[in-house]
Amino acid sequence: MIYEEKILKVGDKAPNFTAQAVIDQTFKTINLSSYWKKKYVILLFYPYDFSFICPTEIIAFSNKYETFCKLKTEILCISTDSIYTHLAWVQAEQEANRLANLRYPLVSDPTREICNKYNVLDNKLGVSLRALFVIDILGCIQYSMVNNLNFGRNVNEILRVLQALQQVQAYPKQYCPANWYPGNNTINLSALK
Repeated sequence: MIYEEKILKVGDKAPNFTAQAVIDQTFKTINLSSYWKKKYVILLFYPYDFSFICPTEIIAFSNKYETFCKLKTEILCISTDSIYTHLAWVQAEQEANRLANLRYPLVSDPTREICNKYNVLDNKLGVSLRALFVIDILGCIQYSMVNNLNFGRNVNEILRVLQALQQVQAYPKQYCPANWYPGNNTINLSALK
């Protein structure tokens, strides 16, 4: 299937997908839209399971999973690896005591369909770019980023972005200035009259 080269923008409806995933060391079919209206979703695209940087990101997000749950947010990690590679990686990390219990899905995209829908496929290498999308409860993209393949993402910054997004969606007349964290002052448009 060929997809039109489309850059997804903030406010665009997130492309839906159905795919196989590893969850709690079992194979399951997941559908992105089944999370909408209930939770925010972080799509965490990464190149490879057995690599240098990707495991550090997956483990870092896993270590903050409870914090994401408190923010009514699910994490879906996506790579072009097979479900069998995902399972072997999870088991290897658990045996090495680097990963206690990964409770969010590792989604398999061996056909590159999801990567193409989100325009995050490195065509030269045939793997996903190191991309991230935050999708709100209406199924709309509210944040996106793509990193160089050689450095990982900051989980605390993603939490800050998610909290800022939830703040401005809950209070539409308030804006979050640079470096805003929960508890900091917002800019209240009503007070500027």
